[in-house]
Amino acid sequence: MKKLKFPTAQTILLIIAALVALLTWLIPSGKYDSLSYNKSENTFFRINTKETTTLPATQETLNALNIKIPLEKFTNEDIRKPISIPNTYKELKPQKQGVLAYLKSPVKGIIESADIIFLVLIIGGLIGIMNQTGAFEAGISWLANTLKGREYILIILVTLLIAIGGTTFGLAEETMAFYPILIPIFLAAKYDAIVALASIYIGSSIGTMCSTINPFSSIIASNAAGINWTTGLTGRFIMLLLGTLICILYIIRYAQKVKKDPTKSIIYDQKEAIEKLFGNTTNSNLKLTNRFRFILIIFGLCFVVMIYGVSQLDWWFIEMTTVFLVGSILIGIIAKIKEHHFVETFVKGAGDLLGVAIIIGIARGVTVLMDDGLISDTLLYYTSNITNGMNKGLFANAMLFIYSGLSFFIPSSSGMAVLTMPIMAPLADGVGVGREIVINAYQYGMGLFAFINPTGLILASLAIVKVGFNKWLKFVMPLVIILTVFTMLVLTVSVYL
Repeated sequence: MKKLKFPTAQTILLIIAALVALLTWLIPSGKYDSLSYNKSENTFFRINTKETTTLPATQETLNALNIKIPLEKFTNEDIRKPISIPNTYKELKPQKQGVLAYLKSPVKGIIESADIIFLVLIIGGLIGIMNQTGAFEAGISWLANTLKGREYILIILVTLLIAIGGTTFGLAEETMAFYPILIPIFLAAKYDAIVALASIYIGSSIGTMCSTINPFSSIIASNAAGINWTTGLTGRFIMLLLGTLICILYIIRYAQKVKKDPTKSIIYDQKEAIEKLFGNTTNSNLKLTNRFRFILIIFGLCFVVMIYGVSQLDWWFIEMTTVFLVGSILIGIIAKIKEHHFVETFVKGAGDLLGVAIIIGIARGVTVLMDDGLISDTLLYYTSNITNGMNKGLFANAMLFIYSGLSFFIPSSSGMAVLTMPIMAPLADGVGVGREIVINAYQYGMGLFAFINPTGLILASLAIVKVGFNKWLKFVMPLVIILTVFTMLVLTVSVYL
């Protein structure tokens, strides 16, 4: 009898989509009314399933709707998305998602996530051009020789820098660009692909989990909760430092074990295949010429420009994708690649990441089924009632696990904030704790589950590295347990300080 193989990422997501479609038959459909601000007319729109009502944009209107948020949070455009109005949940006519809706969901998901899909494909094209030039090979060989005996520095730097990006401006989807670049460097340092994956993905996850000035997480959630975003900032910063330290030590411990004995690698059976795929550059004879240096500088500047644009210029996927497309063309010109060969190489590079793009689309399709089935608000309504009568410590930890569970259905941090905060934040008042405790539980809960959340970015990341979800779980679950226990202790202590 043949040994059963763990299913691919695409199959896992299709199974999850089927289960979500089934949930729309079991969970009642329902919706909160929502409130959005119309800047051009300086009015509010109250939206429900039957009608849209125009209301004056005043603090009195917000108070009457039991929304404890200062008016300037809307007028200053700190809150741009519609928020849920407390105490307005209504059950609606069931929107059961049948077989046809299930079959359509991956296609709808691919269409809705076209922006990030195009970013991934263009990055694939850029990587194909870079590999063709030979600059990667020469640069990685030089770096491997430079770091000889101190390869652990690579783990510290990559994890720390990406965690900083995560905590400041929500570096997450953008990390897709780093895998094809950094995996060969980690392989050259005698580590396995899991170490590269962990340094990037865990760095991003711990950074966004402990967001400090991240506008897509801590700031938008604080605004939607009606408090200043600096409230609770010190605690989140301490959590960031300690959490990142735990993650770096965990990765280094595994990495050193693999370096000492490659058979200890969780993906040892894939060693040759992964090295062949990403190129084993440890014995490269290519020298780092001035032309190669210039190409690598242009390549590096693509990421510098992308990060600056996202953090300072309000850029998003269209602008990021354009940066990588322009970078590809410039590198092709510098490397003197002929036009016909450039196009062929670029298209082949994009094709190598097509599987990743499809995974992103199928994952978005799961969210489409939930939205069309109108079950997200129902889940929020029932979970918000769980905390009634709890003591402080139990409340904080219950919120942690509630947000972990909700993030399976709502993996977007900004979407989670505007949907849940007007409902969840006032619960803290009744328990006698600050609303920042709900902000922290939201961030930590979503962040912890992000390490393994199949509807988030992990399956797409694993597809680039060619590592199975089961092997990732084997590697990361001890760390998730350590961080969960640590987070519960921090939350419990924080409510009694």
